[in-house]
Amino acid sequence: MRDTIMKAVKMLAALSFLLLTLLTGVSPQTARKIYVKTGELVALQCPHYTGNKHNDTKLIWTSYTTQERDLTAEQRPVGILVHGRSLVILSVSVFHQGNYSCSLGNASRKFWFTLTVYKTQTKEYEEKTMYTRTCYTQESCKLQCPRANIPAWNIQNITSKGIIWHKEGKSFPTVYFPSLEEKDRGAYTCTRSYLYHGQTYNMTFIVKLHVKPNDSDQAARIISPLKSEVISVDLGSTVVIDCKAVVYSDFADVFWLSGKSFVNSNNNSRVFYNSSREYYNEGTEITASLVFKKVLEEDLLKNYTCKLETDNQRPSFVTVTLAQKASASSLSLALSIVVSVVVICVIVVVYMKLKMDIALFLRDTIGCRRSTSDGKTYDAFLMCYKSDAEAGLNEDDRKWLESVLEERFGYSLCLYDHVVLPGNDEAEAVLESIEQSRTVVLVPTSSDPGPGFGLLKDIHAALVERQTRMVFIKTETTEESRSGSLPEALQLLREAGNCVTWKGISSIPPSSSFWKQLRYHLAAPQHAQN
Repeated sequence: MRDTIMKAVKMLAALSFLLLTLLTGVSPQTARKIYVKTGELVALQCPHYTGNKHNDTKLIWTSYTTQERDLTAEQRPVGILVHGRSLVILSVSVFHQGNYSCSLGNASRKFWFTLTVYKTQTKEYEEKTMYTRTCYTQESCKLQCPRANIPAWNIQNITSKGIIWHKEGKSFPTVYFPSLEEKDRGAYTCTRSYLYHGQTYNMTFIVKLHVKPNDSDQAARIISPLKSEVISVDLGSTVVIDCKAVVYSDFADVFWLSGKSFVNSNNNSRVFYNSSREYYNEGTEITASLVFKKVLEEDLLKNYTCKLETDNQRPSFVTVTLAQKASASSLSLALSIVVSVVVICVIVVVYMKLKMDIALFLRDTIGCRRSTSDGKTYDAFLMCYKSDAEAGLNEDDRKWLESVLEERFGYSLCLYDHVVLPGNDEAEAVLESIEQSRTVVLVPTSSDPGPGFGLLKDIHAALVERQTRMVFIKTETTEESRSGSLPEALQLLREAGNCVTWKGISSIPPSSSFWKQLRYHLAAPQHAQN
C-alpha cells in the first residue's frame, strides 16, 4: 500500500512539473537538482537577483510536490522553515520530493529546484552525491566536509553542533594526515549536526579520498623520522629507534652512524642495528632499527645518524639525539609552577573585572565599614553647578540622586542650599562644608542651585591643597562634547577626581551600574556611633 502511495506521489509530482514546463517554459534542465536521503536535513538557497532595486520586495517560496503551495504563508507544513532566501526541510521524506521555486514578489522570473529523495543509500545515490579529494603520498592532507545545501548561519533557532567523521566503524572530529600513505585511501563519511528546539538533525556527506604517488616518489628518501629529533629515554632501559626509507634501486642501503663511525650490525653488541626490507610494486621499504639493549649515560653525549645511500642520487641523513627523561619530582615541580601561575593570572583577571562588586559585597554583606570616626560630619558634599557645555541633570533627577544616597544607601549628605545662607560668605561656607565632608561630588544640573563657575575657580586651589576626594558626575553628552568646551576650573576639577556617567533613565534604578560605580568611589557610609 505504501509503495502504491509513493508511486502516486511521484507521478503527481511529474505531472505537476510537466504542467509548469508548459505554462512557464521552464525545463528540467534549468532546475538545480538536489539529491538527498530520507531523514536528512536539507536547505535550499535562493540566489541573489541581480539588478533588484527593491530590497523590500518579499521573497516567495512555492512547492509543487502534491500540489502547488505557497510556503511563505504562515500555515506552512510542519518541519519546513523559511528564513529570507533559505528554505529548510528539517527531516526529508518522500512526500517532499518534487519541484520548488523562489521568486521576488509576483515576478515572472523564478529560480527552480528539483528535489530527489532516496529511501536508502543506494549505489545510484552514492554516485550522485559522492565528493572526491585527491592527495599525494608523503604530503599532508586534510579533508573538508562539504557545505552543499547547509542552512545559512543566521537562521533563527538553528545552531550547528559541529562535524563528526566516520570510517570503518571509527569516528574522529577531523581527518588530517601529516604524511599521507597508500593505506589512507577510501571513503570517509562526515555528519553535520544541527540543533533546532532541542531536536538534532543531521546532514551526511561521503568524501572519497584518492591517493596518488607524489612526483618525488621515484626518488629514494627517508620517510621516518622526517627530521632530526630528540628522543627522551630512561637510563638502563631498552630502546629501539626505527629509520624507514623508500628506495627504487637494488643498490640502495640504509644504516646507522654514531658520530662518524658505523654502528655495529652484530646483535651481540650493547648498541647495534639491523635492517629489513618489504617489497611493493612501486618500490622497496627498508627499515634500519637502532637498538640500545641498555641505555647508558655515555649514549646521551652522542649523535646517531640514519644515512640513506643509493646509486642514482646524493645521500640523505636524519640525526637523532638521546635525552634523559625528566624525573617525576621535576615534572611535579614544573606542573605546580605552571598551575600556580595560571591560578594567579585567573585571580588577577577576575579581581580586575569584579573588584567593584567585591568591594561593595564586603561593605553590604559582610559589613566591612569604618570602625573609628575620622572627625567628618558628612559622607559627601553635593555641589551642583549650572552646566552650559552639556545637558545636566534636571530637578527631578537631582532630587532622586539625593534621595537614593540618603534613604537607600544610608549616606549623610551636605547640600549647598542648606549651608549657604543669605548674608553669609559663600566661598567660606562652601570650604567649611568641604572640610566637614569625606568626598565632594560635583553634579551638573540644568538649573543653577549651586556655586557657579566663578566660585569653583576660587576654591580649586583649596581643593588641590587639601587633597580632597572628588567624584565628578558627567552625562553622556559630556562624553561627546569637546574637552575644550569645559571651563578651565571645571576641567581641572574633573581631572583630579573619579568620573561616573549619568545615562538618564537607565541610571535611575538603584541596581544600575551608575549607582554601583558611584558607591565604589564614595567611602563607606559613616554610621552614628552608639
